[in-house]
Amino acid sequence: MVNENPFKSILKTLEKPGGEYGKYYSLPALNDPRIDRLPYSIKILLESAIRNCDEFQVKSNDVEKIIDWENSAPKLVEIPFKPARVLLQDFTGVPAVVDLACMRDAMNNLGGDSNKINPLVPVDLVIDHSVQVDVARSENAVQANMELEFQRNKERFAFLKWGSNAFQNMLVVPPGSGIVHQVNLEYLGRVVFNTDGLLYPDSVVGTDSHTTMIDGLGVAGWGVGGIEAEAAMLGQPMSMVLPGVVGFKLSGKLRDGVTATDLVLTVTQMLRKHGVVGKFVEFYGEGMSELSLADRATIANMSPEYGATMGFFPVDHVTLQYLKLTGRSDETVSLIESYLRANRMFVDYSEPQIERVYSSCLALNLEDVEPCISGPKRPHDRVTLREMKADWHACLDNRVGFKGFAIPKESQGKVAEFSFRGTPAQLRHGDVVIAAITSCTNTSNPSVMLGAALVAKKACELGLEVKPWIKTSLAPGSGVVTKYLEKSGLQKYLNQLGFHIVGYGCTTCIGNSGDIDEAVASAITENDLVAAAVLSGNRNFEGRVHPLTRANYLASPPLVVAYALAGTVGIDFETEPIGVGKDGKQIFFRDIWPSNDEVAQVVHSSVLPDMFKATYQAITKGNPMWNQLSVPSGNLYAWDSKSTYIHDPPYFKSMTMSPPGPHGVKDAYCLLNFGDSITTDHISPAGSIHKDSPAARYLMERGVDRRDFNSYGSRRGNDEVMARGTFANIRIVNKLLGGEVGPKTIHISTGEKLSVFDAAMRYKSEGHDTVILAGAEYGSGSSRDWAAKGPKLLGVKAVIAKSFERIHRSNLVGMGIIPLCFKPGEDAETLGLTGHERYSIDLPSNVNEIRPGQDVTVATDNGKSFTCTLRFDTEVELAYFDHGGILQYVIRNLIHANH
Repeated sequence: MVNENPFKSILKTLEKPGGEYGKYYSLPALNDPRIDRLPYSIKILLESAIRNCDEFQVKSNDVEKIIDWENSAPKLVEIPFKPARVLLQDFTGVPAVVDLACMRDAMNNLGGDSNKINPLVPVDLVIDHSVQVDVARSENAVQANMELEFQRNKERFAFLKWGSNAFQNMLVVPPGSGIVHQVNLEYLGRVVFNTDGLLYPDSVVGTDSHTTMIDGLGVAGWGVGGIEAEAAMLGQPMSMVLPGVVGFKLSGKLRDGVTATDLVLTVTQMLRKHGVVGKFVEFYGEGMSELSLADRATIANMSPEYGATMGFFPVDHVTLQYLKLTGRSDETVSLIESYLRANRMFVDYSEPQIERVYSSCLALNLEDVEPCISGPKRPHDRVTLREMKADWHACLDNRVGFKGFAIPKESQGKVAEFSFRGTPAQLRHGDVVIAAITSCTNTSNPSVMLGAALVAKKACELGLEVKPWIKTSLAPGSGVVTKYLEKSGLQKYLNQLGFHIVGYGCTTCIGNSGDIDEAVASAITENDLVAAAVLSGNRNFEGRVHPLTRANYLASPPLVVAYALAGTVGIDFETEPIGVGKDGKQIFFRDIWPSNDEVAQVVHSSVLPDMFKATYQAITKGNPMWNQLSVPSGNLYAWDSKSTYIHDPPYFKSMTMSPPGPHGVKDAYCLLNFGDSITTDHISPAGSIHKDSPAARYLMERGVDRRDFNSYGSRRGNDEVMARGTFANIRIVNKLLGGEVGPKTIHISTGEKLSVFDAAMRYKSEGHDTVILAGAEYGSGSSRDWAAKGPKLLGVKAVIAKSFERIHRSNLVGMGIIPLCFKPGEDAETLGLTGHERYSIDLPSNVNEIRPGQDVTVATDNGKSFTCTLRFDTEVELAYFDHGGILQYVIRNLIHANH
């Protein structure tokens, strides 16, 4: 159903010297004074709604809601949004391409044209999540790790290569190129699109929560569930609540010795405290001129950690300079500037600023930021360096929790003696066993990367060394980093301390840290030590970085080097030496820390536009291993039933043309009963597959050797593995087990203790529904579609929680699982629920009788009943529920549209 755009009268021509750039929808031509007062981030939503207005998927009324943002946003109105493109990485890209391939099969089976299943917007897929740090502290780590990566992932890579040929509009960036968000920032980000002569702002949704990094470039982007992204690829508008916008005013400049990482950890804590879930944050103020684009990208990157949908930096002169630095052509940059100025979306700080309206405001003087790290278990638990030693000792004392390990006083000084490669060695609580310069958050920022290299240089010159059993690694987010580290002459000092480059991709921060030495691992487990990891990442949830590092701290790259040298997190850098130099003299933190001027000089002389051009000219050519992969042709995928990587999931197996309609829940058992802050890592871990898990059992039954298990993340194209990996996190705490930690539950009717998968299958075979009880922030962390697909395959019909993380709730909706929220002040405990009850949720069988956000009664078999809020937030979400899920809805609509 294609209708004429009612806004065609404001389609104008953008002139350039000697010709024209193209046509564009002109916001000033609407002559509406409300538009000038809108936050820049909202103007991007407005332009998209105007350009896509067809009075069917996007209506004039939606445009009016956005123009009237100041009045409509507080009412939580719903709007449609069509992003300009979709961004995937391989962990989420494989299941997305599996689903597209399955949808083609389903379309075929229902008599439709399978070729209609194609991305309608550009899809950029960067393969970056498969590199494991198997080999570290070695000159040839990159090649060795890449060979192992290809051995393990050959089948997945070939499948993605097939997808890039079978589907139109899909660009696949081969493995070994870098981290998706850095590649997006330095290369893929368009800022302004010119498609067949129509100009419009770049905007992107990605299946990785740190897609927000691109907001630093003035491109509106955020993470969505894989399921939502697939619908967006197929031309479905994303339904979203028109967000409030928090204005964040920056002033002053960072003091000497303070890094962008210190700033982002401070901003994260401030915004977390302010409460920005579901909101946009927009940065402005005179402090903006003091922030490089890389610094902005670092702040934007951690939006998921502060809870915002976006942390947005509008385009200004700093953005244009960065575009030139990263090798975008002069012609492209002038098009971007001309278009954004014409549409009043460019910030020129040399002109008087129009007062914008924000939902609420925060301010930070950059001079107030001090050096800090975050941990030991959450990104927003910031600790200043001067308080770190005291805080560490408090964590040892405190009861088990986000800031506690409950180590008895008499055991805190315990020394574990062990032998490392024939040399006597010792480990204590708080000793560092992993130190990783890693992650999109920091490796795209030359000042912190070269800062780390300067720390290494000073340390080497003074004769300091890193203990040989600490697993040190450096994983740049793009080849550019290597080029400028080599040009500066500083890479050799990082190598000397063991920070050799291990590969280009997402490593320690996602749990791809590889094994630690067996002698070290034994010393930790046999002595029950709280070992530490220090990484320049953005996530440090328990059990994520490595199963044996219970304390995980996020720090800037230079601080990662400093903590590796110190060998412990329990140090006061002000008063205690980091180590002893070659002349026997004590060396302190201040002796190895570079000044901001030293860093700026090296950045200026070493980071050059040609490096970006050379890196990205080569990127699409692939590498020999990628280019040699042979792949099948044809637009329908030839599934291999024996494959343990790529498998045809059952979502569409019994699909008919009629929607199944809404379902209630009758006499369901509680599969799991959780407290607060259950993350998607708990629900669907991405890391290693434990040898005693149901997934390991499945793989071994199919002849897969334990050393070839790979990670859950790499096996996301196989529903059989992923269903068994659901709730398989070794650190999960299920109240049905009375405080015991681990991926087990109680089968209520028999009282047996089983793995979660085995219990779920038992309930399914008995014909029983299941539900999950949870606390606040259920589903926080990475935007992981398997955290919704897995429970669906386990037979979970509803999740009842105090609150949900934004992306995870929409993923549950996309899979047809009912999200319910307890009423404020209530939860399972206050209502006296133990999880041993049976639960019934009565919903009408006609979707037209259900309203978004309505009250629903949950009844239990012991006579207790309570009221919850139904968290289908929009009419579109109810339509998905009616169809049994978002992808079924899309297939039926495509078939109807073509008949």
